Amino acid sequence: MRFFNTAGPVNPALHYCLDPLRRLELDALLLLIEQQKYFILHAPRQTGKTSCLLALVEFLNGTGRYRCVYANWEIGQAAREDVAAAMPTLLNELAERARLILDDPWPAGRWPTLLREVGPFGALNGLLTEWSQQDSRPLVVLLDEVDALVGDTLIAVLRQLRGGYDKRPRAFPQTVILCGVRDVRDYRIHSAATQEIITGGSAFNVKAESLRLGNFTADDMAALYAEHTAATGQRFTKDALERAWTLSRGQPWLVNALGYETCFRTPGGRDRAQPITAEWLDEAKEALILRRETHLDQLADKLSELRVRRVIEPILAGETTPELLPPEDVDYVLDLGLVDRIDGQLAIANAMYREIIPRQLTYSTTLTISQEPVWYLRPDGRLNDDKLLAGFQEFFREHSKHWLQRFDYAEAGPQLLLQAFLQRLVNGGGRVEREYGLGRGRTDLLVLWRHSGGVQKIVIELKILRKTLERTFTEGLEQTGQYLDRVGEGAGHLVIFDRSDRHWDEKIYRRTETYQGRRITVWGC
Repeated sequence: MRFFNTAGPVNPALHYCLDPLRRLELDALLLLIEQQKYFILHAPRQTGKTSCLLALVEFLNGTGRYRCVYANWEIGQAAREDVAAAMPTLLNELAERARLILDDPWPAGRWPTLLREVGPFGALNGLLTEWSQQDSRPLVVLLDEVDALVGDTLIAVLRQLRGGYDKRPRAFPQTVILCGVRDVRDYRIHSAATQEIITGGSAFNVKAESLRLGNFTADDMAALYAEHTAATGQRFTKDALERAWTLSRGQPWLVNALGYETCFRTPGGRDRAQPITAEWLDEAKEALILRRETHLDQLADKLSELRVRRVIEPILAGETTPELLPPEDVDYVLDLGLVDRIDGQLAIANAMYREIIPRQLTYSTTLTISQEPVWYLRPDGRLNDDKLLAGFQEFFREHSKHWLQRFDYAEAGPQLLLQAFLQRLVNGGGRVEREYGLGRGRTDLLVLWRHSGGVQKIVIELKILRKTLERTFTEGLEQTGQYLDRVGEGAGHLVIFDRSDRHWDEKIYRRTETYQGRRITVWGC
């Protein structure tokens, strides 16, 4: 029985999968190899890089024109900057892959002697030089997870590869492909021994191109899910496909994880007579977040990095000055897959990440807020949204100084605190959908609360008071009205956070306004 794969390279015999070579744009890649180019293939984690590399190895060796070998050099990360400790591990990994992939024992018999003769700063160059001359067919080397190497170890690898470049193809690999999360230009290498700081681009300036393995398209995602339908007869509804795309934007791990969760873990989804619905996709999303799956946990861990925070914090805060973001930080966070350019605007890459990021940043806060959903329920099971916002207003006045000090992302603190407050109250009975981004000047929240009569929608627009109160008020009403129109609601809320030193009696207020026939309650905080 085949299934959706969420761990390691795909195996077509076991997993639903797309053709990895098609994802690589094989014709263009073969042209680079024929032109004897050295290049980079990079993509965020769990995007399918290794699956594509392994498929390329099989294809190239199958042509009979090349000898192609793959090696994963993440194994050398534990040696850190100790080149003498790392190099035997890297050479042995390369030799073992040659034996397994090419049935070639020569590298395994040669590298220990070379290491003794020329040392760790020349053994890789020497091995590739001699090995390339053992066969008339050109050698192609694919090195995965190279950017996991650290400091002097990475410098030693890159410079030895660059050092042999002019000997290709007769006495050095015709093509070397370095694969990792980041482009080589962003390999920030710091040598503890020499206090030297260089970039990977200068250590590997023979790179011809940097190729990025992209996400699935909407058609790719539908094709992958169609494999499950063909195998089991269970179909995905149109709404389910649209919801899966919104949640994932084609990120391969998310697409597979949502598919596996709905089709193989959700009790209703295991009934092949039942179609997969959008509601089950939302249940799957929540289950993945609550279990803190490895992919999502690794992603959240990146939020503590200063370079990531410098990009994500302004997005969370809805800053209107994106031109102030350091370009190298933007490129780094793009490479990580946390953000993307969507409709020309830098934004969080997909709806799942958009929810995970604020929930991760407020995880402990959400757990320790002493509020209960029952306090805000009407007799019919609906949330009393006026009472809810009044409760937050009181909570914010009493506790914001203490709570906001806990947030590393201080500029987005008020928005994050309200989201933590709402998350605490809707857990188990609803969800909060979030929209935010650079240049928007606001955060849109949509609380969806299930009750016996259906699903209640509560629209909440958040703004920081940056201009005059009257201008912020006018902009906020217009933006809230637009959001209400988009979700089809007749009433909503605008929360304006005043971060000035004015007295709380001036900052706390409640006003009810009508904008284009819609009732909007304005809350000062």
